[in-house]
Amino acid sequence: MRHALPLAPQFYVTAPQPCPYLPGRMERKLFTALQGDQAEKLNDSLSKQGFRRSQNVLYRPSCSDCAACLSARISVADFAPSKSQRRTINRNAHLHRRATSPWATEEQYALFRRYLDRRHADGGMADMDVFEFAAMVEETPIRSRVVEYVDRDTGGLTAVCLTDVLDDGLSMVYSFYEPNMPRQSLGTWMILDHVEIAREAGLPYVYLGYWVPGSPKMGYKANFEGLEIFRGGAWTRKTPRDDYSEEMNPASTDPIAEQVANISLPDSRS
Repeated sequence: MRHALPLAPQFYVTAPQPCPYLPGRMERKLFTALQGDQAEKLNDSLSKQGFRRSQNVLYRPSCSDCAACLSARISVADFAPSKSQRRTINRNAHLHRRATSPWATEEQYALFRRYLDRRHADGGMADMDVFEFAAMVEETPIRSRVVEYVDRDTGGLTAVCLTDVLDDGLSMVYSFYEPNMPRQSLGTWMILDHVEIAREAGLPYVYLGYWVPGSPKMGYKANFEGLEIFRGGAWTRKTPRDDYSEEMNPASTDPIAEQVANISLPDSRS
């Protein structure tokens, strides 16, 4: 009798490097390769456990000094836009959404470069050339889409999001937009539109990546009603009363071996 064996990906840890979100701290990531016939199933399973995809890799923060990076997702059923978010929706009513296969274009790269040069000139992606950009968009072993937002009046590309389609939601892998339109709140707008896409598709969640309490770069993610945080191995609803100060304590982190042992893996049965 043949038995279905569990997937057994190998997990690795990156060398510590300066944290891009909290000054004076070091970051470290736990990661595994995303490949083979079971890549989509593995991505679905690990995304529910706080992992994120970057090309053919799944990773999750595994820092030795703190656990401040918390995976965040919006529960579509529990979401309702605030007054400010409704104004953002109205301000961007002129944008037309179009979803395509994951294929990079020169127009996307030009927008990407304007975005980086204006918003993240000193970031880790600042030196990314057109070939690396194409790899970021196109090297995906799972069901991914490029969601473009185009100005109905001018036809100009205004914003782009690389989006993965999971079995329980949409994962916003990376987004960028025209940096010279701060009043449009395009980053917030894309999240709002992805909530609508998920609602239309009957998908319960929109995965936003990591929310880092105390980091101005990540503070906007806490502004969405229905936000859930992956904390202590489970998804819990974020409320204004929550205190995340203990995540900044080194005692909040588990040993790497224990973290890996607690990861639930899918089996190979179809």
